[in-house]
Amino acid sequence: MSDAIKHECGIALVRLLKPLSYYQEKYGSLFFGIYKMYLMLEKQHNRGQDGAGFASIKLDMNPGESFMSRVRSSESQPIQDVFKTINEGLNKVFKELGKNNLSDAELKQAYPHLGELMMGHLRYGTFGNNGIASVHPFLRQNNWMHRNLVLAGNFNLTNVNELFENLVTLGQHPKVKADTVTVMEKIGHFLDHEVTKVYKKLKKKGYTKQDASPIIAEKLNLVKILKKATKNFDGGYVMSGMLGHGDAFVMRDPNGIRPAYYYQNDEFVVAASERPAIQTVFNVPFEEINEVLPGHSLIIKKSGKTSMEQILPPGERKACSFERIYFSRGNDAEIYLERKALGTHLFPKVKEAVDGDFKNCVFSYIPNTAETAFYGLVESVQAHLKKEALSILKDTNKPSEQELEKVLNCTPRTEKVILKDAKLRTFITEDSSRDDLVAHIYDITYKTVRPTDSLIVIDDSIVRGTTLKKSILKILDRLTPKKIIIVSSAPQIRYPDCYGIDMARLEDLIAFQAMLSLLKDHDKLALLDKVYKEAKKQMKKPDAEAINVVNTLYKQFTTVQISNKIAELVKEDGIQSEVDVIFQDVEQLHEACPNNLGDWYFTGEYPTAGGNRVANQAYINFIEGNKQRAY
Repeated sequence: MSDAIKHECGIALVRLLKPLSYYQEKYGSLFFGIYKMYLMLEKQHNRGQDGAGFASIKLDMNPGESFMSRVRSSESQPIQDVFKTINEGLNKVFKELGKNNLSDAELKQAYPHLGELMMGHLRYGTFGNNGIASVHPFLRQNNWMHRNLVLAGNFNLTNVNELFENLVTLGQHPKVKADTVTVMEKIGHFLDHEVTKVYKKLKKKGYTKQDASPIIAEKLNLVKILKKATKNFDGGYVMSGMLGHGDAFVMRDPNGIRPAYYYQNDEFVVAASERPAIQTVFNVPFEEINEVLPGHSLIIKKSGKTSMEQILPPGERKACSFERIYFSRGNDAEIYLERKALGTHLFPKVKEAVDGDFKNCVFSYIPNTAETAFYGLVESVQAHLKKEALSILKDTNKPSEQELEKVLNCTPRTEKVILKDAKLRTFITEDSSRDDLVAHIYDITYKTVRPTDSLIVIDDSIVRGTTLKKSILKILDRLTPKKIIIVSSAPQIRYPDCYGIDMARLEDLIAFQAMLSLLKDHDKLALLDKVYKEAKKQMKKPDAEAINVVNTLYKQFTTVQISNKIAELVKEDGIQSEVDVIFQDVEQLHEACPNNLGDWYFTGEYPTAGGNRVANQAYINFIEGNKQRAY
């Protein structure tokens, strides 16, 4: 994705099932869990660079002893900053104690952050500030151990206003109207209620509050708490939580929009946003790692008992396809093959665009996340040329040496024609100077393309088209190709996302801009007001009854018409080469990624009721010139 956008967050959870001394004896370190958590976050650093956090729970601590800790950072290298703080504390105690044979209880009391239950989080700030107050995990603290809640997640809810009002109705006074606070307080409210309910039953049996405490921990029903707290949530989410006494959970939304995986053996239970993080850090086979099921929660009791429990009725599976195209690291075995398939499916369109003249083509890619799709495309070209060569050989009696050499040397030309120099800071506010800076983010490898060549560059997706217009096309044009063909392994992004990706405003999307331009070209601008009035009507309906009316505008034109208009919009004056832009078809995307069919940003078909409201509100905001987000 050459356009920079903010997107996902990442979670990690580790529950050690053996005494801490066990890991010291077997793995040679008391800090086995902390070390693994560090690696889990590093292996998912692609999911968040605006902040990182770590929290731990120490089991069975005595009153007066610290049992819960947290470290967060919003520095430029937040993971390193968090674990630098942790390591400094651990090393200081280690120097003082040396290798004294301490019990597990003494070890936990002595070492900060050393516990059996750990949570990590990586944050991409979709909106709001990136200060430390916005960094997960969040704490809800209480003197009753069971009522302490630590929460982190990868989520966006579309109905925060409604949930906020629910909290007010319950008698609460939330300090901020944000989904993180709302989720924390909703779960916290029903946690308090369940603790009180269990205690009242024990009180009737003659238990004192002190005697009841360990029994509450055993009887606390996390499934019931989560069912009550999340029944009205609308959005895409994975939420990871820890209770002060040692219970933990990882819950996924009913449509499986956001990803979550887990693995367990007799030594530990581990969960993460991405499967390869678990595979690599714990050396676990692909087949032994499971998904947290949509609408379910992985429940880990203080006792270590682990189960997968249904919390909400699962809906139609709409796992985010952008996870496969771009967000997740490409070393997942399934994602790697899916990205190659995306490139393979683009071959017919590329062949048509160059009239089958692959002898005068150069293939490349940008950015690095598009490399795997590039391999799929090039392999398809290679297979096509091989088939042509075999056909020529079959039809030619006794081919000459020159003819044979010509056939056998017909291979696709691939070059690294474009590279990213550095992340330049646009510190100059004057527009022309800013544009000049953007134009120098990328550079080219000179003398790799001939004037007779078509230069085919595959990108994983095109969102706003800004970098394409201001930088990439300009520098590719310096290579003087006959034609520049930008190929997107993703379909046209037409609608806002409200489940995690920072694509909130319709007018920012190059596909929307192209559609508007086509409306003008075809004298159909009157439709804008008609759709605006219909959107206003839809906003008065309950979410469950509302439909997305923005798609009425897109239906006026074919995908090819919009693609051609995008090519016009991104080609600025001064570019000598012909420019073409090719997009993946939605049907081909589904064929390449059959288990991740979430495609609302391409099709406008939102998996939750709140999605249609967000699309309509985004359109209303556009018409009214309102720059606020639609959710």
